[in-house]
Amino acid sequence: MADKLRGTASAVKASASPLKKHIHPLDPLDPDEIIAASRAVQLYAAQKLSIKALRFLVCNLLPPPKKQVLAYLGIPLITGQEPDARPGELPRKAEVDFIDLLTGFAYNLVLTLGGSGWAVESVEKLPAGSQPQISPDELLECEKIIKADPEIQRLAKEVGIEPHQIYADGWAIGYDERFPLAARILQGFCFARYSEHENLYAHPLDFIPVVDIGVGKVIHIDFPPHYTYVNKEEKLHMLSTTTTAPYPLDVTALDHSNRGRIPPPTERFDLFPDLIVENDNNFKLRDDLKPLHIIQPEGVSFQVNGHEVMWQKWKMHISFSHREGIALSTITYNDDGVIRPILYRLSLAEMVVPYAAPEYPHSRKFAFDVGEYGLGTMANELALGCDCLGQIHYLPGAYVNNSGQAVIIKNVICIHEEDAGVLWKHSDYRTGGRSKAARARRLVVSMVCTLANYEYVWNYHFYQDGSIDFEIKLTGVLQTYIAREDEPNPYGTTIAPKINAQYHQHIFSLRVDPMVDGLANSVLETDVIPSPAPVGSPENFAGNAFTTRNQVLKLEGSRDYDWVVDRRWKVINTNRSHYASGEYTGYGIHFKGAALPLLAKEGSWVAQRAKFASKPLWVVKDKETEKGTERMWPSGKYVPQSRGEVDDSIGKWVEGKASVENEDVVLFITVGVTHIPRPEDFPVMPVETLKVSFRPQSFFKINPAMDVPEAKDTRSVLVSGGESCSSCD
Repeated sequence: MADKLRGTASAVKASASPLKKHIHPLDPLDPDEIIAASRAVQLYAAQKLSIKALRFLVCNLLPPPKKQVLAYLGIPLITGQEPDARPGELPRKAEVDFIDLLTGFAYNLVLTLGGSGWAVESVEKLPAGSQPQISPDELLECEKIIKADPEIQRLAKEVGIEPHQIYADGWAIGYDERFPLAARILQGFCFARYSEHENLYAHPLDFIPVVDIGVGKVIHIDFPPHYTYVNKEEKLHMLSTTTTAPYPLDVTALDHSNRGRIPPPTERFDLFPDLIVENDNNFKLRDDLKPLHIIQPEGVSFQVNGHEVMWQKWKMHISFSHREGIALSTITYNDDGVIRPILYRLSLAEMVVPYAAPEYPHSRKFAFDVGEYGLGTMANELALGCDCLGQIHYLPGAYVNNSGQAVIIKNVICIHEEDAGVLWKHSDYRTGGRSKAARARRLVVSMVCTLANYEYVWNYHFYQDGSIDFEIKLTGVLQTYIAREDEPNPYGTTIAPKINAQYHQHIFSLRVDPMVDGLANSVLETDVIPSPAPVGSPENFAGNAFTTRNQVLKLEGSRDYDWVVDRRWKVINTNRSHYASGEYTGYGIHFKGAALPLLAKEGSWVAQRAKFASKPLWVVKDKETEKGTERMWPSGKYVPQSRGEVDDSIGKWVEGKASVENEDVVLFITVGVTHIPRPEDFPVMPVETLKVSFRPQSFFKINPAMDVPEAKDTRSVLVSGGESCSSCD
């Protein structure tokens, strides 16, 4: 986020140096390019569009067409064949979204970089109500507007809070038809903070302001209703109002709440150890942990050239993305001298966090953290020895701020190696127990994002056996709301006196653009089923038989996960097959504690806006245009304030029913977790981990990790002393 939110990112002005030539056609825009593109847009807007004041929201690379990139890099369209002829220098383009501050209309521009700088290629005035991503600058401004509002200050004083103690997390409005689409609306979740660094989420306030960020003022204040007992003996409960529906804007908030004000709890739940020690004489840090160091005395085993990384037999491009955070591209594997393409692009394309409380306005709490804010703008500056251990290579990132300057996050993507346990092992008891073991090592590409209260750790893992993992770790502070001391809590957990942490889900859409042995791929669905033959039959006398049932998906659409048949999917190339199994070469998709259903009802606000969350797998045919692929953002390109299912979203794409057999396909994989908060998740929650894996299946001749040397760590010793094992044989 911006300076005040992150504390380490910084805005920079243009340097006098010329725009540099990039090594890779997918290299992200650097700070100089962002500033130069913004200046070109400002000039064009003033001269051609008569726009006097604008606010930049997005400025990022518009990548060249897929086949041109592969030809430029020398990657074959089909494994074993020569790549297409290398084109000359590929055009470098940028895409910019901005808002006209006087009219509120948004614009999308495409620029091309030439010898004289950036030139505007196309301009689109977006339909009324289309809202580009919300910027960190706007979130900071939202808090300032709330803190300075006289009515907010009056309401806070009624419950003992002074103006300087008011804090607010700005959120997108979510879904609220009471306010006009043309206005750029945010909501604020308010808290008190009694000292500079204490945990403000321990002191939630009982109102939710609504802010028009375009005009810079609070336009409404919501007071959510509270639950009360009807019969304490039977533990029945109901709302202090008769409905969970929105109430008219002309109904006063306190009339609707109908219960009076609730002062915030004052008990401290600090999360920084120095504050805990200062305020709790009985607290002390553990003193029985000995140092644990990650050392590589001979250096790392990967090489970095700009944004291109080579490790073991892998080669890939790693990019900072304003919206996705990390974008991995052109991933190939060197299989004994044969370059085999595996994935063209891999990234987190969307996520949604729907909350379970139905009473208004809590029901509009379902953040689209990718589409509404952008993971790149929320990324942390990573700290050596804390966020990343060992020998680290960092990549920087840059995005545009509201004024058109570049905000740089110096150490935003971390690249390093980790020990990953045993890779393979076998002991031959017939020959005196001869044993061989190879230890797994993995390359880690990671980022950490802070989205108000929550932290997300994004890890992409590459392994020596040709496997890839996408791992998500969730941590940070629960989003809290105030409750009465005797209030029932049917849709949340009372984690501390008067503090309610509502039930919610975290649902992620991983975009997978495969090129398994080439761009023409299919998706094979496999169910594992018991043999239909009965016990005692000639075909299944003992009754133990089970087999697989396969089908290639023919048309665009979605598929359900089926636990009963242990359903799994595999991206295959039907033009190549394994020499022994006869199966098509492919990469299997494996969920590891990550498959779950969206719990909101079909037709609900969140189900309409986050159609992707209703199914674990979507398969569509890729469709490239002059503005890049149209199959990029599963909930649409412009997510803030969207109402219902938009035309450029995944549910609409699959209505075309195009063929996805032996085509250039894109998969959207849905993974997630349902969070029923625990008191142990407060004041800061331990990480919760979920993962999806991609594993080669009939892709390699044999285990590709057979050439990994056996494990021989001569620095490993016995705790009790004495001789160490000199050989693992």
